[in-house]
Amino acid sequence: MIYQRLVLAGLFVLASMASASDSREPLPDPLGLDQALRLAVEGVPALLSADAGREGANADLLAAQSLHDFRIGLEGRARLVEPSFKSDNDDPNDSQARLLLSKRLYDFGYGEALESAADKSRQASEFEVREARQQHILTIMRAFFDVILADLSYARDNEAMTVAFLAWDKARDENELGRFSDVELLRLEADYEEARRQRLITEQSQRLTRSRLAIAMGRPNDLASNLSAPAIDLGQAAEGDFEEFWQRVQAGHPLLRALAMRLEAASDQLASARASHGPVLSAELEAGVYNRNTASTHPLGGGLLLEVPLYTGSRKDAAVMQAQAGLTEAKGAHLEAQLQLRQQALEAWLERVRLRSDIRAFGIQGDYRDLYLDRSRALYELEVKTDLGDAMTRITEVRVKRMRALFDWAINEARIKALTGSLLEDDT
Repeated sequence: MIYQRLVLAGLFVLASMASASDSREPLPDPLGLDQALRLAVEGVPALLSADAGREGANADLLAAQSLHDFRIGLEGRARLVEPSFKSDNDDPNDSQARLLLSKRLYDFGYGEALESAADKSRQASEFEVREARQQHILTIMRAFFDVILADLSYARDNEAMTVAFLAWDKARDENELGRFSDVELLRLEADYEEARRQRLITEQSQRLTRSRLAIAMGRPNDLASNLSAPAIDLGQAAEGDFEEFWQRVQAGHPLLRALAMRLEAASDQLASARASHGPVLSAELEAGVYNRNTASTHPLGGGLLLEVPLYTGSRKDAAVMQAQAGLTEAKGAHLEAQLQLRQQALEAWLERVRLRSDIRAFGIQGDYRDLYLDRSRALYELEVKTDLGDAMTRITEVRVKRMRALFDWAINEARIKALTGSLLEDDT
């Protein structure tokens, strides 16, 4: 089935391609959808932005974890003093060097909450990367199908223009013989010019859609010449009901999972803000070298340090208010995404029924147009007045409509997989 091939090809999209653009594998001719997905590169803005967000989240987690790391520092001081008359050492050189080691032992929940918030933000960024890559696959699919539809539309409009030209050209001969009015001749010329204008539009669409496909693949200079349409299997009717499907969307959609993690991270941020500017217990060790030894200097030392802020002004209150605002914003974003995605899920679920109906209807219309074309061709061969040209144009139009419905079906099925987070096999 096409969807199994799409999932397999999507994994290749996610693989990092380190080779330079001039060493990329050239596009095959014709280009298939699975090949377009496999040969796409990750150097597109949406994926780069998602990767950058993940790297930033990893950096934030590392910074939070480092709060309880050992800290080692070297302190040097060059200093001259006037020795006290009570001192046994009258050397004025009081220079010294100290090696300091310290570690935060306990901060009453601040560091733990900060690290938890950073870790959940990191997990959220992973889901956001996944969502960006799913959307990238859908974008390539849409762009690929648009190219094929543009080619079919050009063939349709080229036939229509040819038919209009032949009718106008024949009418000119009739007009010269006085058997066709000037008004009707001008109408046919106007029909021809309109058909020619429409063909120009679809001809430009061929170029534009190929450019969009190349950009979606991250290869803006590689325009595909010919594309091969994939075989699309409609499969069986969907099982279950919408509520069951919605439960899968809630459990698997990468964006919802990311926003849920953002919500938990915001809650941890609030906890860390409440524990900020609180007591901190640390362990300290030091080793010193002194030029001027006295009774108060010592080569080794160690102990515990308890810091208890007594007054911090409004700094803590401001941090708590800011974290509370972030939590409220995260709740709103999560709720809004749920409402929007439920509507999108319902639309995708119901779209299956409509698209099946469209495909069936266009298939029957195609059968009718085939028979109609055969009859028009037979009448033409018998030199009976017929609408052979119009019949050819109509059958091409039906083929375009059916192909568009099939492509819409394929994209909608891939979209349903993306809604449940299963468009990619490496399920998180």
